[in-house]
Parts: sequence; C-alpha cells; structure tokens
Amino acid sequence: MAKLVPENHPALHTIAEEITPEEFSDGTVKKIVRDLKSVLHAYSMEGFTAVAIAAPQIGISKRIFLVEDQSHDRDSLPSFVAINPKLTKISKKTSESGEGCLSIPDYYGIVRRACNVTMQAQDENGNKFERGAGKFLAQIIQHEYDHLDGILFTERAEKVWNKTDLEKGNRDVA
Repeated sequence: MAKLVPENHPALHTIAEEITPEEFSDGTVKKIVRDLKSVLHAYSMEGFTAVAIAAPQIGISKRIFLVEDQSHDRDSLPSFVAINPKLTKISKKTSESGEGCLSIPDYYGIVRRACNVTMQAQDENGNKFERGAGKFLAQIIQHEYDHLDGILFTERAEKVWNKTDLEKGNRDVA
C-alpha cells in the first residue's frame, strides 16, 4: 500500500516529470490515482482534514495531484484529478492564509498566495480541461502545484508554527 514519504524524500524536492501518453494507456495513471486516494482517505490527524495530495508526496515524481475534500463541516470542494497541470492565469491580488501539509504534519504556517488562478490540465482519462479557482480552492491548487515543482509550503511561508506550539496558544514561534 502507498504511504506518505518523509519530508526529506527526494521526490518532494525535485521537479516532477510529466505523465506520458503511454502512462495513460498502460494503467500507470489509474494506479497513481488509486494510491493517492487511498493515502488521502487514510490520513488522520486530530483537528486537521486532508483536502488534496500530489504524487511526490507518495514518492512518485510525476505531475499529478488530486483534490478531494475529506471534511464534512464546510461547503464541499469539487473533486478532480489534475495531470500535467499548467497555471495559465494568476491574479495579481494576493492574500495570506493558513496552510498545513500532509508531508510536514507537525507544522502550520501563513502563506501569501494569489487569490485567483486558472489551470489547464488533463483528467485521469487524458481529456484536457481548464478550471478557474478562487479563494480556498485557488490556494489548494497553488499548494499542490508547488509540490510538482519540488517546493514545500514552509519555503513560501511568511511565518511557521509547530502544531504543539499552536495547541499551547503560542503563535510567536518562527
């Protein structure tokens, strides 16, 4: 069974390779998607809900991520798979938001990201699509896209806290 790789795994720090046409037809894509969903559904950390995962997080250096909200206490996010995504529009307007990551479970941070993005990608069947996103979904897409480029949120964060410090109410830790 697939599992999250540790923070120092090379797949988390390198630019992922594009999915090839052969990988769509030989079952590779379907297996990666199945493994990503399995790990996302199995993720459990008190107080934190998984909403997305990228292939590098399970040690596969390929340009694929999926969004599938596991929360039941907010308006549901759309579920989709993005293969070989490209951000085609990024708004100049930005905002700061809190972020966490399955790959760095002990940390949480404040990251400045574009408020809106447009992405072109392929779905798990190889069909091309374009999707615009704002607010939380735009943040998620940018976070997952960063994973495909070997960037962890802590590298973009303006401030980072250890979750144990958050639980104690100490937000002055860098």
